[in-house]
Amino acid sequence: MFRHVVLFRVRDTVTDPELSAAIDELRAVGRAPGVTAWAIEMSLDTRKGRIIVEDGSFVDLSAFETWRAGDAHERVAERMAGLADWWVGDWETDAR
Repeated sequence: MFRHVVLFRVRDTVTDPELSAAIDELRAVGRAPGVTAWAIEMSLDTRKGRIIVEDGSFVDLSAFETWRAGDAHERVAERMAGLADWWVGDWETDAR
C-alpha cells in the first residue's frame, strides 16, 4: 500500500466559497482507480490558520504515480497553488 498525506495551509485572503469549492474538488479527485481510501478534512486546530488535510491510500506506488500524472490531479494542483502552500508526506507501507 502507498500512503499520501498533504497539509494545505490556506492563505488568509481565500474566501469561504473559494475554500469550499477547493475542498469539493479535492474530494472528487480521490474517486479514481487505485485509490483505496481518501479523506479531505479541515484541521480542528485553527491556531496556525486554516489547514486542509488530504489523506489518501493507494493500491501501490504505481497506482499513485498514475493518479498523480492524471488530468484531474493536475487541475486540482493548479487550483491549490493559487490558494495555499503545502507540505507532502508519501510512503509505502506493508499492508499485512
